[in-house]
Amino acid sequence: MANRGKELSYCGAEVHRHDPDRFLTALYAPPSARESLLTLYAFNLEIAKIREQVSEPMLGEIRLQWWREAVEEAYAGGAVRRHAVAEPLAAVIRERGLTRGHFDRLIDGRAFDLGDAPPRTADSLTEYAEATSSSLVWLALEVLGAQGDAAIEAGRHVGIAWALVGLLRAMPPHLRQGRVYLPDDIADEFAVDRRGLREMKPSPALAAAVRALAGRAGSHLRDARAHRPDVPKAALPALLPAVLADGHLRRLARAGYDVFDPRLAARPGLLSARLAWHAMIGRY
Repeated sequence: MANRGKELSYCGAEVHRHDPDRFLTALYAPPSARESLLTLYAFNLEIAKIREQVSEPMLGEIRLQWWREAVEEAYAGGAVRRHAVAEPLAAVIRERGLTRGHFDRLIDGRAFDLGDAPPRTADSLTEYAEATSSSLVWLALEVLGAQGDAAIEAGRHVGIAWALVGLLRAMPPHLRQGRVYLPDDIADEFAVDRRGLREMKPSPALAAAVRALAGRAGSHLRDARAHRPDVPKAALPALLPAVLADGHLRRLARAGYDVFDPRLAARPGLLSARLAWHAMIGRY
């Protein structure tokens, strides 16, 4: 794995460096689809990191608009702007006939990242997760040629679960940046001290709130697997994040749902072996 980055395209190297979980899942795609998946995931990185790259929301909106225009150019069929990700993305869009609406929703969903206010409700957090994660899974399914209602519905649930797990894993760095993704209604339900939260102080109330969100992620994983008998085998690489989500949820439970437990910062072992086993048996 250490030398793999030397063999990769720019998009592949970016995903390998900054999104190693999705990189691992892409390795189980057919060679003919792998680079297209890595290009999608590199695009996702570009819009996901905008918040960290700008000093004020308006600058972030400008960057999101840049990507809206880049996607529009790709669908227009003419020349596209020179960019290490935008150019191969346009090629993937045109070659694979990808759905424009999924890109629009991905970009629009990232506008929420530019503010500091938390989601008002758990349902609004789920909508954010669907926009910023399920949309990406749906595009990956299109790349893999895995269409059908069962795959789409499984992809929706896997995307939401993966986003929720990711937000729980990223809670400490997000709080250091002044970003809070814990919904107000869950914070109120468990009487989470918001000042203590922003000061990154663990508490039983926060652990209970985290457990509730983790439970929602687990519920979406179960819903995704309910569709498994009708999901085509070709969809598996897009749905393998479910396997990784399970592992992260188990580690979080062992940590007593304390997101500040230093053990959670370490990358878990056996990820490759776990994915290889599930890919071999065809289960997500």
